[in-house]
Amino acid sequence: MQKNDLIEVRCEGLGSNGEGIARCDGVTVFVPCFLPGEKASVRILKVKDTVAYGKVEELHVPAEDRVRPKCPVFARCGGCQLQHMRYRSQLRFKTELVKTALKKIAGIDADVSPCERSEKEYGYRNKLQLPIGVAGGENAVGFYAERTHRIVRTEECPIHPAWSKDLIAAVYKFMEKCGLDGYDEETGKGQIRHLIVREIKNKFLVILVTTEEIKGIDYLYYLLDGIFPEYSFFLSIHTARDNVVLKEPPRLLRGKPFYEGTEGDIVFEAGASTFLQVNEGVRGKLYERVVSLFSEEDTVVDCYAGGGLLTAMLARKCRRAYGIEVVPEASACADSLKVKNCLDNMINVCGKVEEKLPEILEKEGDAALLFDPPRAGVDRKILKGVLGHGPRKIVMISCDPSTLARDLGILTGKLTENENGELVKTENGGTMYEISLIQPFDMFPQTRHVETLVELVRAE
Repeated sequence: MQKNDLIEVRCEGLGSNGEGIARCDGVTVFVPCFLPGEKASVRILKVKDTVAYGKVEELHVPAEDRVRPKCPVFARCGGCQLQHMRYRSQLRFKTELVKTALKKIAGIDADVSPCERSEKEYGYRNKLQLPIGVAGGENAVGFYAERTHRIVRTEECPIHPAWSKDLIAAVYKFMEKCGLDGYDEETGKGQIRHLIVREIKNKFLVILVTTEEIKGIDYLYYLLDGIFPEYSFFLSIHTARDNVVLKEPPRLLRGKPFYEGTEGDIVFEAGASTFLQVNEGVRGKLYERVVSLFSEEDTVVDCYAGGGLLTAMLARKCRRAYGIEVVPEASACADSLKVKNCLDNMINVCGKVEEKLPEILEKEGDAALLFDPPRAGVDRKILKGVLGHGPRKIVMISCDPSTLARDLGILTGKLTENENGELVKTENGGTMYEISLIQPFDMFPQTRHVETLVELVRAE
C-alpha cells in the first residue's frame, strides 16, 4: 500500500478519536468520518509500516447511524469528531471508549455504566476560545485543524450558543476598522492572538490576548455592547513566541472582576481564570452524583477545587470539606463563595495539591478524597502518597480516559513501576482499592471527549 492509493474497504470499528478502522492487505487504516458497517472508496494519505491514514473519497454504503453534520467546516476543523454520528451512537461509543482504555492501558476489566446524556446536543458550551491568526494572507478567526495550529475560518460554531456567530463577525469588524492583524506563529507578526469568552448566567467575561497595547478598544466595546447584555473586559498581553494562550493573568479594563452564578442552592462566582465545566446541564448531573457518593459524617478533601463550587456542595452535606486550588483567583472565588453561602465547615487552601494534601491528611486522618485534575491526570507522587496514607474512599473525575486508566491502574495495583520507573501491568500487584462505580458523562457532545466519574473504596 502506498500514498495516494484508492482502496475499497468496510469500516470494522472505531478508534479512540472516533475515526473509522478498516483493514486491507495486512494494513490497518484509520479514516475520519467513517462509521462501522460502511463501505467506501478511501484515498490513502500516509503509510507507516502496517498502519495507514486515509480519507473517504466516495461513500458506497452509509450506516443507519449516519446523520448530516450541522457545521459547514466539520471534518476540517479539529473541534468536533462525531457530528456525522447519531447521538445515541455517540453515547455508546463513549461508554466503550472508557471501557477499552481501562482494559488496554491498565488491564482493568470493569463494568462501565452507560454514558449519561446531555440534554443539549448542540449549543451547550459556556466557554468560547477563538484563535486569531492568518490564513492565505488574510486575517483568520476560527478553530484549529486537527493536531495543527492552522486556523480553519468559520462564521459560527454549532456547539456554542447563538451569540458566538455575532461575536466572530464582530472580531472581523474590529480588526478591519482598527487596522489590526491576526498573530502569525511563523513570523511572530500581528497583534491579536486569541479571544476568550465565558458565560455565567447571561453575563460574560471577555478576554482579548494581544502582543502589545492596542488602539481601538473603545470600538470593540461598542461592538460587544450590541451582543452581550452585561460583560467584563480583560486584556492579556502575550509577547512570547509560544503556544500558551494566557501567559499572564488578564488585566481588567471594564466591568466586574467576577460574576455570580448558581448551582442547586449554592451561589458561586467566577472570574476570567476560574475553571468551570463547559456544559452547565451535565455539570449539574455530575456534581449531584458526586455529592451522593459521600455521607453526612465524611470529611472530604477536594483536590484541584477550582472556584470551590463542588467543595461548597460537599460542605453543605458533609461534616467538613477542604478545597485545594493553586490558582489564586479561583481560590479567592472559593473564599467568597464560603461567605456567601455561610459554610463555616468549608476550608479553602491555596497551593499545590502535592504540597497541601499531605498536611491535610496528617490532620484529618479519616478524610475521603476527591480528585478532579486537568487532562494530564494526577501526579504519580501524589498517588504514591495517597496509597501510603490509605484513605477509606477516593472519588475521581477525569476528562481523559487514558490518564484516568493510568491513575486507576496505580491505585488498584494493576500498574506498578519497574526498575526504570516505567509503569507496567501486573497480575500480582496489591489491590488496596477496588472500583465500585464507573459512570461516563457526555460533557462534550459531538466530540470524542468524555467526562468520567469513578468511585474507589479501600479493599478490606
